[in-house]
Parts: sequence; C-alpha cells; structure tokens
Amino acid sequence: MDIGEKIKKIREAEGFAQFGFCVETDINIGTLRGYESGRRKSIGSTELLKITQHPRFTKYTLWLMTGQTAPEAGQISPDIEQSRTA
Repeated sequence: MDIGEKIKKIREAEGFAQFGFCVETDINIGTLRGYESGRRKSIGSTELLKITQHPRFTKYTLWLMTGQTAPEAGQISPDIEQSRTA
C-alpha cells in the first residue's frame, strides 16, 4: 500500500472528507489530492510531520511509516480503529 492509500485510510477512519482533513492538518488540498490519487508517490517531511504529530493521528504513526502496528504501545492501523468503533 502506498503513502496516499494509507493517508486516505487514516482520513476515512477518522471521519474526515478531504477538505476537513486539510483544515485539521494544514495540508494543502491539492497536495492531499496528489497523494491520494497516486500522482505524488512520496510524502514531504513537512506533510508527514503534520500528520504524525497531530494529536488525533499520532496513533497511526508506526503504521503510516512501516505498515506495522503495536497496539500495546497505542500504535494502530485504521482497520483496528474502525473495528473498535464498530
């Protein structure tokens, strides 16, 4: 799964439309759309930090960066979050 797909999964798991996610993270809407559409293949450090250091999204940091989870350390994937709230 590429970075854009992961960002989209995080955004959707947290119940954000693209615009709301951009407002929350201060990421440009065009940049987000580029990631999610696959036009941008790598993420800039500024955008990565805006997501991983945001209090609402830090729980996804390990998964976003490595694809792994560590629930015992509070590091989950969007799938785990959705199963918790279902």
